[in-house]
Amino acid sequence: MGLRDLGKRLRASIDELDDQRLQDRFAGLGLTTMGEMTPRTPVRVGGEITRMRVAPRSGVQAFEITVDDGTGTAVAVFTGRRQLAGVEHNRAVVLEGVARTERGRLVMLKPAYTLLPH
Repeated sequence: MGLRDLGKRLRASIDELDDQRLQDRFAGLGLTTMGEMTPRTPVRVGGEITRMRVAPRSGVQAFEITVDDGTGTAVAVFTGRRQLAGVEHNRAVVLEGVARTERGRLVMLKPAYTLLPH
């Protein structure tokens, strides 16, 4: 790390530093970034879980996780579930599936997921 890099890091906001950390963490895995995701095409994305909630969808309980990779966010919905074993805040996860746009956000219904080590 040179003096220029140190100067950039000292002037950057915490959000910018966190986004850069996430981008660096998932860069070498051969994943599509969430900023490049397009609806209705199969993708493989990775990020950290930033939000979890249980919400009804068409009268059925659904477990939703919001995943962030530093370039954008996506929501993974697991219908009929109230929780997933091993899924917790700040846990790294890789999602595979087809995203669609719903209320201005990218949503993946029942994607395949892989939990990455801490």
